[in-house]
Amino acid sequence: MSRVYENYKTSVAPALKEEFKYSSSMQVPKLLKVVLNVGVGETVTNGKAMQYVEYALSKISGQKPMVTRAKKSIATYKLRQGLPIGCMVTLRQKRMYNFFDRLVSVALPRVRDFKGVPKKGFDGHGNYTLGLREQIVFPEIEMEKLDKIRGMDITFVTSAKTDEEAQALLAKLGMPFRK
Repeated sequence: MSRVYENYKTSVAPALKEEFKYSSSMQVPKLLKVVLNVGVGETVTNGKAMQYVEYALSKISGQKPMVTRAKKSIATYKLRQGLPIGCMVTLRQKRMYNFFDRLVSVALPRVRDFKGVPKKGFDGHGNYTLGLREQIVFPEIEMEKLDKIRGMDITFVTSAKTDEEAQALLAKLGMPFRK
């Protein structure tokens, strides 16, 4: 499958089982899905912006992104209900592990002045969200095919019950947390 998955099966899962004293291997936390999300507020004024975001997300993830739409109208932002305001992709199984591998080994080292990802992105239920300021850290994206540089949110959903377990899982998988 993927080298991240092989690493999880052979070394990460046994290490976590021993560290947290689980009685069953089914209790060991695992990565369930990775969600990539890009908010595009400027679609109100620039209708073509969504095409660029869809292109970038499909190149990064390897699958077609889903367009998210506004749930209600907000007059101060000139936002109408049903207007497209973002894109998201949910990765599972093989694509998820391949994306995680590319993120950790290729994309994050290309971030300018990179000192590690912050530890404060946990939500209290074992999920971790990371924000990237630039999509162009992924080598699949051709700069000429974008109108401007945008950021994105990456959420790692795990089966961990606590943030401590989730952090241990992600760190052992290779996520470079700040010291």
